[in-house]
Amino acid sequence: MGTLVAPEPLLLRDGRPAAAGWSLDPGMRHLNHGSFGAVPLVAQREQQRLREEMDASPVVWFPGLPRRVAAARAAIAGFLRVPADLTALVPNASAGASAVYGSLPHRDGGEVLVTDHGYGAVTMGAARLARRWGGAVRTVHVPLGAGPEEAAAAVTGAVTGRTALIVLDRITSATARYLPVDLVGGFARERGVPLLVDAAHVPGLDEDPLAGADCDAWVGNLHKFGCAPRGTAALVARGELRHSLYPLIDSWGAEEPFPERFDTQGTLDVTGYLAAPTALDFVAEQWSWAGARRYMGELADYAEQLIGAAITAATGEPAAADVGMPVNALRLVRLPAGLGRTRLEADALRDRLAAEFGVEAAFTSFGGTGYFRLSTHVYNTAEDYEYFAERCVPVLCAWARGH
Repeated sequence: MGTLVAPEPLLLRDGRPAAAGWSLDPGMRHLNHGSFGAVPLVAQREQQRLREEMDASPVVWFPGLPRRVAAARAAIAGFLRVPADLTALVPNASAGASAVYGSLPHRDGGEVLVTDHGYGAVTMGAARLARRWGGAVRTVHVPLGAGPEEAAAAVTGAVTGRTALIVLDRITSATARYLPVDLVGGFARERGVPLLVDAAHVPGLDEDPLAGADCDAWVGNLHKFGCAPRGTAALVARGELRHSLYPLIDSWGAEEPFPERFDTQGTLDVTGYLAAPTALDFVAEQWSWAGARRYMGELADYAEQLIGAAITAATGEPAAADVGMPVNALRLVRLPAGLGRTRLEADALRDRLAAEFGVEAAFTSFGGTGYFRLSTHVYNTAEDYEYFAERCVPVLCAWARGH
């Protein structure tokens, strides 16, 4: 490993530290943007202004809401580089996946194909769909270090005549890697098998989020790297499937075509949807999204090497994770042996570190091995990860030894 060079922290255009644009708890180290994201102050204020308008005159607000949602949807579609008439807004990626599961035609005995990198809630929904069909979920093992061709071959090689749906992550949550949705998508299209892409982490991380995604449905969260208010996501549908897609709540827009029928959801508070363009514009105006992605990637490079070296020095164990298709702002570092071997153990580490050391961090597991999943954003600095390496790594090593 060469000499580590930390990227210079980003500043707001007025010269203040980037973190001044967020209402982050100063008593916490926020190293887990990838789970829930942080919302810029300008977007929080816009959402609050909208809520006050809603509460001041709800009888005026709700009848005019579909028009406002449609305008926000058009702005978000522009950010995603897709047509607005193929884009619906949903509360999160799991809700988008559930809308797909609830709208697919019945396939007696049909199987749903997922991978062992899939997000648990989305996989649970797939299992419920398969049970409704009288079929089963088939889980494909994709090695952590698999490149695009090997990963695609693992998935396509498991397709049979009973496969009625493939669910594939574009960026995996637990393992912080890409999966080759382009290669799998072409195969699925040729065989007439619908493909649902779970792209929960993609908006904000990829310049062109749907590039190469030859799929029937795609779901992505705006409230992760896009920094929109929580509860804001996009469902993009192509081909004939979109005509059968309906929101989880039947409301007065039920007889409208896709995606307009998603714009009316009764009395739900959708101010997060309406404030999302403010969040997207904030990052664009302060640094540009290309500049933000460049910084996040450089900081992730630094943090991954720094923390990996600290764990290796303390334990004598290799901490580098062999990830076949790594992500710019999401990385994995192998934890000391014995830590975070299951999802529950990993979650317990997260909770303990937050409670005892004031650090918000993500710990994950895959194949019985625990990992620290770092996720950077513009308000993070090298000092955040230096603190983790100096203060938290020794604690994790002590916990691994049972101290």
